[in-house]
Amino acid sequence: MSPRKNAVLLLAHGSPDSPDEIPEFMKYITHGRPLPPAVIEEVRHRYSLIGKSPLTEITLAQADALRRALNVPVYLGMRNWKPFIADAARQISKDGIEHVIALCLAPQNSSTSTGLYQRAMQTEITAADMKPEVTIDFISSWHNQPRLAQAFAEKLQTVWQKASNDLGTPAPVIFTAHSVPMSSIQAGDPYEQQTKETARAVGDLIPDLTEDRRRFAFQSQGMSGGPWLGPTVESVVLELKRQGHKGLVIAPIGFVCDHVEILYDIDIAFTEFAREQGMKLWRPESLNASPTFIAAIADVVNARLNAVSGAASRA
Repeated sequence: MSPRKNAVLLLAHGSPDSPDEIPEFMKYITHGRPLPPAVIEEVRHRYSLIGKSPLTEITLAQADALRRALNVPVYLGMRNWKPFIADAARQISKDGIEHVIALCLAPQNSSTSTGLYQRAMQTEITAADMKPEVTIDFISSWHNQPRLAQAFAEKLQTVWQKASNDLGTPAPVIFTAHSVPMSSIQAGDPYEQQTKETARAVGDLIPDLTEDRRRFAFQSQGMSGGPWLGPTVESVVLELKRQGHKGLVIAPIGFVCDHVEILYDIDIAFTEFAREQGMKLWRPESLNASPTFIAAIADVVNARLNAVSGAASRA
């Protein structure tokens, strides 16, 4: 029996190429539900301050690097912008792929993020009229992948040491991930637990970053109604100020590349908030196309490919 034709489908959020595309971009996020003009203008303002979100460019580079590491086709589908998941699904069908490993570029599993990608992928694959024998293996989370923790730790180690040297004392670190609605957590979503497991694994790899020097906060709370998961970054910054700290490091472990939640929320909004409190703020470089990060994704995919190959050989 000849081996099946495998491929990888990377799924990501997507980002507009310019602030002028914000209104159309927001329609995809809300599934066409209209938003108040003030909300759209605020999002446009944030994107204008960073110039352009590099998310698409970086994600394409991640896909290229993974393709070289695995030597299998790697497709990219964005949920909210070009190239859309539908574009990837049609190309997969056209290329005669028989088995797809689908992986969301968000390591921790949440029904409000990873779950949405999975449902969008299933919808578009059905619309693409793939052959019934094509199988899809969706990886719901990979938050505890050892090389993922190593990739984050490599970036954090350098900046934490610099911050500690500048402050003359070990700097506290606030690990962060994107907030989600509390309703999803109350419904049994594993997201909060998984983000903190990732943070713990990263922190344990940094010598002298003891647990008393680590904090966790959820950033980028949504503008929709209802409570969102906390604590907020601002509240933790204020707590550190009360404890006498003059600076801190924010280490986002729920994001794998530069985009608006990094370049605006952390580099502009949180940095300004810390400055107003008389504190300095540092941030490690994002993973982007870090070789260790690409190796982490390759490990996740290879484990699934080997499992598929083993199951096929036993059949």
